[in-house]
Amino acid sequence: MRITSISQRARPPYLFWIYSGDLAHALDSATWLNTTQELRKLGWRVDLIVQGEESLTTLQETNVISISSPQIYLIRHIVFHIRLYQLLLANWKEIDFVLFHQNSLPWLLVLKPLRWITRQRNPLFVMDTRTLPMEDPDKATWRDRIRGNFFLAMNRWANHWADGQTAITRRISTALGIPSNQLWGVWPSGTDLDLFSTSQKNRQMPSGDEPLIVTYIGAMHHERCLLELCQAVELANQEGLNFRLLLCGEGTARAELEAFSQRQDGVVQVLHAVPHSQVPALLASAHIGALPFPDEEKYRVSSPIKLFEYMAAGMPILATRIVCHTDVIHGQPYAFWAENATPQGLLAALRCAWENRARLRELGRLASEDAHFWTWEQSARKLKAALEPQLHRAGH
Repeated sequence: MRITSISQRARPPYLFWIYSGDLAHALDSATWLNTTQELRKLGWRVDLIVQGEESLTTLQETNVISISSPQIYLIRHIVFHIRLYQLLLANWKEIDFVLFHQNSLPWLLVLKPLRWITRQRNPLFVMDTRTLPMEDPDKATWRDRIRGNFFLAMNRWANHWADGQTAITRRISTALGIPSNQLWGVWPSGTDLDLFSTSQKNRQMPSGDEPLIVTYIGAMHHERCLLELCQAVELANQEGLNFRLLLCGEGTARAELEAFSQRQDGVVQVLHAVPHSQVPALLASAHIGALPFPDEEKYRVSSPIKLFEYMAAGMPILATRIVCHTDVIHGQPYAFWAENATPQGLLAALRCAWENRARLRELGRLASEDAHFWTWEQSARKLKAALEPQLHRAGH
């Protein structure tokens, strides 16, 4: 079977990429924005379609196409996809791949018969999976349960009706049972080396018994064990160590974290989420990046962006010993491992960090060197490698 290369084509491959949410406020917006930039550098035409005001044309210096829709949840998705049809059909004959997520699957598969009507093999419909339902079943609302069941149903549909699929990790494809012939490729999260290199340059390292500042930046949900991390810091300081904890983000655990911080006399600081462009400055003010996630499937199958951003910022990592972390860091010395996400497990990792406080700059440098293997350029190349061999099926 002959594979069409970019150099053999009269025009660059055309990827029509749909993000059906508000990308301007998504914590993981870099996944779509940075990867789009890198694919364009690699010679691809990429239209990134997002929800937002019609006047929105760029996000973080990335050109996007914005579709406005009402703010009522279900109505928003209906209006978005109806308006999406007009844009998609206007470019139908040129598009090679339509890349989308679970929310868009029912709306897009009804268009597949148009390929038969127009006697075209393109566009090919490819579903990309980057997470599992994250809500704790014991705390999930009825809306959460409906969304979780919908997500799983869409994955089952995609196994039969999508032309192909991509995934954030091979572990998530196994967990969801994506057939091997459907899985075109895996492309993980990444980081922007240039953006986060400023953190390493601007960081002031502690001396003597000055406090070590541990930070977590991301979603503040109960199941992420941030309260347990707070309790571990409190226990460490009771032993005579000297830690401070900086938390930044939004989520279901925010109120209890703020309540805990008010009893700690400045030891724990809780900040609201900041724009992505401000994250490097926050990381420059801290010494160790924390990922205290429990050993649960929804975390095991992930590729956490913050891990790569901490590394690019030149920070040692305090993390639970779960496979989404160990698959990246392996046996590197810049990781301080917690065997579990309990206060005692995290306390053991804090003790190790304190014992190695004189080496933090050296360990951070090692982390930043390894970050070169986990850039958005590398992620874009993996996505390109997943799609490019299928160009012959698109018929261009």
